[in-house]
Amino acid sequence: MKMQHIFFDLDNTLWDHRHNAYLTLKEIFEREKVRDKYNIHFEEFHKEYFTINERLWAQIRDGEIDKEHLRKHRFHDSFLFFGIDDFTLAQTFEKNFLDEILNYNDLVEGAFSLLEYLSDKGYTLHILSNGFEEVTYRKCELSGIKNYFKTITSADEIDVRKPNPEIYAYALNKAGAKIEESAMIGDDWIADVEGGKAFGLKVVFFDVFNDNYEAEGVTVIKKLAELKDIF
Repeated sequence: MKMQHIFFDLDNTLWDHRHNAYLTLKEIFEREKVRDKYNIHFEEFHKEYFTINERLWAQIRDGEIDKEHLRKHRFHDSFLFFGIDDFTLAQTFEKNFLDEILNYNDLVEGAFSLLEYLSDKGYTLHILSNGFEEVTYRKCELSGIKNYFKTITSADEIDVRKPNPEIYAYALNKAGAKIEESAMIGDDWIADVEGGKAFGLKVVFFDVFNDNYEAEGVTVIKKLAELKDIF
């Protein structure tokens, strides 16, 4: 059966979360005068925050914690690494981060061109994200890509995250798509590739961070433009 539906992960696949988050945190860090108060540099803080946040998101993906645990701990634990036990400051970062990250909406290189190409080719496009529901839709809208997608699905809608097959079943049902005519594209090997492949989808791993994973039946790309040779 001809491929018809293409499901994209959002963060770091189309929407440049890593870059947008960096700019947002730097602005908050400077506004809160953290360097002056605690004598730590932003690059040091950001490196530790990034490590902690990635670990917590992996735990959410694997069902070990919920998003409230992440929101309580990612900044507090980052400050604790530097010996700073300031929960109020950590929660100021958390609230402002979610409010202000949408001030930055840079897309991954080639995103607009790719979406235009796939739309012109007649594919039906969808978003399937593990991100928070309250920001997923706004990221698509504010970055100017919302109208390319028939459906935008956040795992928050049913509180089940990729790679759980239940979220794939939910997203495909919402899209009116059949497994054999659908593909999943994303940057998370476990959530997007292993999850999508186990569900029966054609999968493409966007190796944007040079993780160098590979597996039988998995197409790997380094640039979004490479998808034009596949679809």
